[in-house]
Amino acid sequence: MTRFNTRSFAEKLLTWYDQYGRKNLPWQQDTTPYRVWISEIMLQQTQVKTVIPYYQKFMASFPDVQTLANSDQDRVLKHWSGLGYYARARNLHKTAKLVCNDFAGVFPTDLETMQTLPGIGRSTAASILSISGNQKQAILDGNVKRVLSRLFAVDGWPGKAAVLKKLWVLAEQLVPNQRNADYTQAIMDLGATVCTRSKPQCQSCPFLLDCRAYQQGNVENYPGKKPKRSLPQKNAVMLLIQDENNAVFMQKRPPVGIWGGLWSFPQFENEQQAEGWLNNSPLFNTFTFENAKKMPRLVHVFSHFRLTIHPRLLSLKTSTTSPIKSPSENTVMETRDTLWYNINEEFNGGLATPVQTLLNKLIKE
Repeated sequence: MTRFNTRSFAEKLLTWYDQYGRKNLPWQQDTTPYRVWISEIMLQQTQVKTVIPYYQKFMASFPDVQTLANSDQDRVLKHWSGLGYYARARNLHKTAKLVCNDFAGVFPTDLETMQTLPGIGRSTAASILSISGNQKQAILDGNVKRVLSRLFAVDGWPGKAAVLKKLWVLAEQLVPNQRNADYTQAIMDLGATVCTRSKPQCQSCPFLLDCRAYQQGNVENYPGKKPKRSLPQKNAVMLLIQDENNAVFMQKRPPVGIWGGLWSFPQFENEQQAEGWLNNSPLFNTFTFENAKKMPRLVHVFSHFRLTIHPRLLSLKTSTTSPIKSPSENTVMETRDTLWYNINEEFNGGLATPVQTLLNKLIKE
């Protein structure tokens, strides 16, 4: 297969891990399938330093799968606010319910069944089984793809099926028969701390003399880059409707899409849509869009497009002729998918980062 055999590769990696690897991260303690699963989902496309406080707070509120399954989705999304990729949180909630209802609260112990759970792919399933059960499983997360691409000079972007297949073959060939949990931690750790995306610490790598990319002098060329394309630009108008008691009108988004299940201000593709919504609203049709104050625009970048938000603040003043009834101070008046939220109180639902940013601006004002 390569200049390595399975035993020599694993021995070298584990010797490095025993001396230099991280062993005190929160999810490395008491490695139950539940705790490992939560960490693996949080760590998808998110750095360790960002995840740690979220993980600690999440585990304090949802210490086991039954607690998570029985919790309201709003509460789960609130704990996820700011981490992004909110489908991960919705899938966590779905999976917790499935594990409790279909598996008597016990996670599956085989790779195929584990992959049937929402949000758990091949590598994530393997990682959970390896770390929590010491199973012999190959993983291929972003860190491992980078390590193997450089070590064996695998050309091409790992997002391509043919390249991914080559990396899976290598990953499977290198898995040892012993210390599988440590091996999985070690190979992820090597990519996260030494074989990093930029400025890799090659001189600290246990495979310095074996790495083909290093020998070729082009480590930065591996793994192959995703074909570049300009991010599409999208615009949105957010209407911040605030009454005299510092309450703002919010809507809950449908449980699909990027911000599915989160609370937000009414959002529109353009000003004409916003104006039409006001005109047709039984609550707000006495107010005009022209009276809404322009706020500084806000740019939020997703993985596949750039969104420019144009916030408009509409301040309501109650009067005998107005259909609006302002919420009492320090209260939240709530229905199933709309609410009046007093900005001086803690919000008990999930909020996307731009919405939280706009709320913070209102609070400061």
